[in-house]
Amino acid sequence: MAAVDFLSLHERVDANRIGICGICGWGGMALNTAALDTRIKATVVSTMYDMTRINANGYFDSEDSEEARHAKREALCAQRLADLRAGEYALGGGVVDPLPADAPDFVAGYYDYYKTPRGYHARSLNSNGGWNVIGCQSFMNQPILRYSNEIRSAVLVMHGDAAHSCYFGRDAYAHMIEGNAYTDNKELLIIPGATHTDLYDGGANGAIPWDKLESFYQQYL
Repeated sequence: MAAVDFLSLHERVDANRIGICGICGWGGMALNTAALDTRIKATVVSTMYDMTRINANGYFDSEDSEEARHAKREALCAQRLADLRAGEYALGGGVVDPLPADAPDFVAGYYDYYKTPRGYHARSLNSNGGWNVIGCQSFMNQPILRYSNEIRSAVLVMHGDAAHSCYFGRDAYAHMIEGNAYTDNKELLIIPGATHTDLYDGGANGAIPWDKLESFYQQYL
């Protein structure tokens, strides 16, 4: 929202034509921002993660129980004190390297992106040590998409049907339109054969639908 503040007051920007695009975890953040900020007129959510859901419930909701969450809370609280004693934050570890032969497809996909010239950078947390272990602790208690079904502005949710994370996009879209009086400008685009990271940079098959993105933003901005 601070970025929207800046753009809204910039002399070279039409404040009535501001759009955003969020990819992966930032996709869920973008959808949340669209629910908060009525100045945003068009939002693209690409290959999204709902970071609150995955931190509270684990992948595919496999840890969706009070017992599992309690154990995670205990571990994270202990880690906070360990970090303070050490004087630095422990990192959770980035993409596994070397890649195990039996790694799940989505882990192999992350490796192919973050550990190769496609997406590697020396300062990238995903390419190297990972994020702070305690960094997402507060997400366990805050479903950020709670009021996404009150978004009136245009939203395009796009996901690859071969992405392990596709359920995030499908479910977020379903919730967004449930009971929403403004659905004519909402769309779910499922891209056949695209994996999660294919929508980062297009992948080998050019999976990003650039023409669709252009027409969407042209229509609503």
